[in-house]
Amino acid sequence: MKSKKSIKSILIMAILGIFSLFFINMSFAANTAKINVEVANLREEANENSKVLEQLSLNEKVDIIEKNGNWYKIKARGITGFVRQDLITLNEEQTGNTSENNISNSQNDSEANKNENTVDEQTVETSSNSLNVKDDNEIKLGKQKISEDTKLKIVPAINATDITEVKKGDEVEVTEIINGWVCIETQTAKGWIRKEKIQKEDNQNETQNQEDVKNEQQDENTENKEEQQTEEDSQSNNQKSNTVIKTLYINSSAVNMRKEASTQSEVLKTLTLNTSVDVYEEANGWSRVKVDGKEGYISSSLLSATQRETSRSAEAPRTTTPTEEIDNDEPSNVSETNNSEEQQVEETNSSTVESSSGSSVVDTAMSFIGSKYVYGGASPSGFDCSGFTSYIYKQYGVNLNRTATGQYQNGVAVDRDNLQAGDLIIFGKSESSISHVGIYMGDGMIVHAANPSRGVTTDTIESGYYDRNYVGARRVM
Repeated sequence: MKSKKSIKSILIMAILGIFSLFFINMSFAANTAKINVEVANLREEANENSKVLEQLSLNEKVDIIEKNGNWYKIKARGITGFVRQDLITLNEEQTGNTSENNISNSQNDSEANKNENTVDEQTVETSSNSLNVKDDNEIKLGKQKISEDTKLKIVPAINATDITEVKKGDEVEVTEIINGWVCIETQTAKGWIRKEKIQKEDNQNETQNQEDVKNEQQDENTENKEEQQTEEDSQSNNQKSNTVIKTLYINSSAVNMRKEASTQSEVLKTLTLNTSVDVYEEANGWSRVKVDGKEGYISSSLLSATQRETSRSAEAPRTTTPTEEIDNDEPSNVSETNNSEEQQVEETNSSTVESSSGSSVVDTAMSFIGSKYVYGGASPSGFDCSGFTSYIYKQYGVNLNRTATGQYQNGVAVDRDNLQAGDLIIFGKSESSISHVGIYMGDGMIVHAANPSRGVTTDTIESGYYDRNYVGARRVM
């Protein structure tokens, strides 16, 4: 009988204990609190290695369900999880019973440590002493530089989402400083980094001084190289022969004397048939000559040892002015009549001025071979197809429409059989679906900004894609 009463007493005690725990937990469930740091992690379990379910903000209200050691089980934003007790401040009116007094004591402890726990679990290094933490007064608002590569965070917390990466030496705008974190703005983003990632002002000055010294040294080296090159050029010019080796005569109706030994070089003077020239040097098919005190180069094939007979041979040879550009660097048949000779020179003038200008455009375009392709680019730092043609022609005072479609409206139409160097070549599926443009070089070739993988390059229009998609040509010079 006593045994039955003992068992009954135990059952009653157990039931009372369960109800006590239930009401204690209910009392906790009725408690509310606020987050007392900038960012607190809501974790799946009551330990610092547990998964982060959500990040709670300063002064955000939460419901406390129960206490578990140094952790509180809470509910916030519809999510239940655990937050460390020192990151929470309980409301003042909830201090009625023993359990609540314990919570209040925890609150007092957390107040004492509040300034030391501004961001939950700042684990950048295993020891806070290993962080090279600077005082806030060492970092100033305004323009600063990054001391090393780092990630830009969406909020001031180690576990926060990365926005982008900032590089060492990047200049940023510091707008706010909070508890070891600084809010910065770059040209493309705004976020938080640790303040030790900001370069000290004295280091910035030292870096700037080093850059200034480096730039001065580079300028000095460049200046020395230029002086050396100038001296070498002067010596090279002095080494050129100044002795006339023979006197020859122009054997064509009009011949260009050029600044350098190249058909692409500047024309200094245009000489007519039988003009005498003093030859100082011959090399690689060119002769260095002097005429009327002016020195230049003429293709050796356009010079003869004797004068040629013409109906005007009794008259003194005439020279044209540099404005009458004639690009006839090959021998031509001389007319036997005054009218035919003058007509030939006039026709040559009209055709070769255009050809010479087109060749100059091609030369300029060819100097950019290897430049990179950049969508929307129209400068030497990067071109797209129409940006390339616009830039090249702008050097010659010709303003083109910006797109390939627009450039099909510039200038005048040219038949494919009459293409000349410098003409714009238009490509696409049809006149209403234009997609590309290039500059005609001659011999069935174009120079153009092809694509991102090839950049500025050359291609044939006689076969393949460019032959199949040829739309038309425009002459804009």
